[in-house]
Amino acid sequence: MIRSLSFAALTAMLVPMLISAGPATGAADKKKAKEPVPTGRLDSLLPPAPRYLVPQSALAEVRNPRTIEEETGGRLGIALVDSKGALLLGFNRDERFALCSTFKAPLAAAVLMGADAGKFGLDGQISFGKDDILDHAPVVKQNRKRGRMTMSELAQAAVEVSDNSAANLLLPMLGGPEGLTAFARAHGDTVTRLDRNEPTLNENAEGDPRDTTSPAAIAGLMGRLIFRDMKADSATMLRGWMNASPTGDKRIKAGLPEGWTSGSKTGTCGTAYNDVALVKSPGGDEYILAVYLDRPTVDAKKAEAAIADAARAALDFVGRAQKSGLD
Repeated sequence: MIRSLSFAALTAMLVPMLISAGPATGAADKKKAKEPVPTGRLDSLLPPAPRYLVPQSALAEVRNPRTIEEETGGRLGIALVDSKGALLLGFNRDERFALCSTFKAPLAAAVLMGADAGKFGLDGQISFGKDDILDHAPVVKQNRKRGRMTMSELAQAAVEVSDNSAANLLLPMLGGPEGLTAFARAHGDTVTRLDRNEPTLNENAEGDPRDTTSPAAIAGLMGRLIFRDMKADSATMLRGWMNASPTGDKRIKAGLPEGWTSGSKTGTCGTAYNDVALVKSPGGDEYILAVYLDRPTVDAKKAEAAIADAARAALDFVGRAQKSGLD
């Protein structure tokens, strides 16, 4: 038996995993619906919520994120955004979580877009000394004798291997942490904020809003950047860096259903485990999936497995909904 279910109905059945981006619309209303006009606010990019035709049997097979959260002993956040900016799925989607190194994805986008705008060149060299080299700086350490790297090399290192020194060297070119926050605001994200650089941004003090985001905000920001605001060549370059990163192999990538692919930017603060991924379905549809896990009581291996479980639950549902079609 197949029933037409709004996200509100699904929410009641699956706890708060599935949350609509707006009120459900009837058939007559949908014919009149127009594409939203961006106003600089993330919510202006959210179209009316679709109605999925989902088999009842499929709902029973989707894992409840509340169960995954309880198994970790921590706090889980999930958001899935499609290529048009619609927030499709969410669990604790608007709660704040520590950014950790996931800030390096919008950082790289800001560098690429700054170069496109003529503010600087990607081949421009940034010099550094021994005091600039942090513990986790594998690529910068390799260039210690050289003492300088291009902006493109630094951005690639920040995304692919999460090089902390590379990120710190790039931030002043954007106006520091405040400049990256302003960049997020300029692209519709009113939540994400960066206040410090590496490594102090990883403090993750309870109740401290500094250096935080929400799953919905970061997924929306990265979706808008990659799918809409970046020039095609720059978006392709960022996609390539995310695809080449091995840091998320045991997180979202490990939970991909058969035929799905992904590239991501992870973040780990010691008390937090995060992943923001560009995922692609077997049919070619693309999404941004953000999964954040704060203060789990399980070890790192189980925390990463929980992120994979959360990704699998979200993408399994979307895959089943796609097979059933849209009402």
